Amino acid sequence: MLSRRSFLKSTLGAGVALAGARLAPAADQPGRQRTIVDSQIHLWKAESADWPWVPGAVPQLPEPFTIEKAVPLVDQAGVDRAVIVPPSWPGDRNDYALEAAKRYPSRFAVMGRIPLQNPQSATLLPKWKEQPGMLGVRIIFNNAATIPWLTDGTADWFWPAAEKAGLPVMFFAPGRVSMFARIAERHSQLVLIIDHMGLTAAMAKDNSIAAAVDQAVALAKYANVSIKMSASPALSLESYPFRDVTPHIRRLFDAYGPRRCYWGTDMTNSFAKATYRQRITHFTEELDFLSEDDKDWVMGRAILERLKWA
Repeated sequence: MLSRRSFLKSTLGAGVALAGARLAPAADQPGRQRTIVDSQIHLWKAESADWPWVPGAVPQLPEPFTIEKAVPLVDQAGVDRAVIVPPSWPGDRNDYALEAAKRYPSRFAVMGRIPLQNPQSATLLPKWKEQPGMLGVRIIFNNAATIPWLTDGTADWFWPAAEKAGLPVMFFAPGRVSMFARIAERHSQLVLIIDHMGLTAAMAKDNSIAAAVDQAVALAKYANVSIKMSASPALSLESYPFRDVTPHIRRLFDAYGPRRCYWGTDMTNSFAKATYRQRITHFTEELDFLSEDDKDWVMGRAILERLKWA
């Protein structure tokens, strides 16, 4: 994890590198209009008496990544919109993310957290999108507390309730993506979005990414399943342009196609690995299998359509 000094230095460096470098839409092709949408960022403020964190939880950066820090980076990098995914350390709360959407309604929207372990949460879903800026739900199955929920019945109430409410669901279940085949099949009207290609940095280190990608590719046969090609710097063992990740991105793109693949950063999970601009140009300049039309969809148009974010 970055030290406080390193974080501040990196933040300043990123700002300097990006200053004055606001990207025009589709800067790689003059005159082409392209909307760029980051399919995942985290925002959080400092822990306080009225905003306590989960005991023992550790944030991705030593300093809060606030609205005030995010807006200049998003703006300078040329990102038109960003989907806020509230982080886990403050618990199941969405108030700060919704505050960002309220302050910048044309820039931010939210895929909110919900107490999945409480079946009474189902009563929240019919009016979920009445919260200004709220587009859907994001759930995780990636630790000792949450992984069992996929098999012990804890999450069973959620899938039909979300389908009935018409809520898109982003899910992070690294190594367990295959378990969503039965969910996708039983709930064919439920929009399911795989987070971070179903991968983690640990998989890169233990050489298990290819097997995990196999699971994600297998779900492409379900039209209601799509995938976030997010967090690629964190999944790479190399520096920019992260060429060791390219074969995996291509396999997933070939399986899902441009209208079901979404670029994203998960910025704070690998803050020091790449600038915001590099995270954009990784896709717009370094992935030569993407046509310009493909990039239009992957870089923003597809996620706007899938989430019905007007």
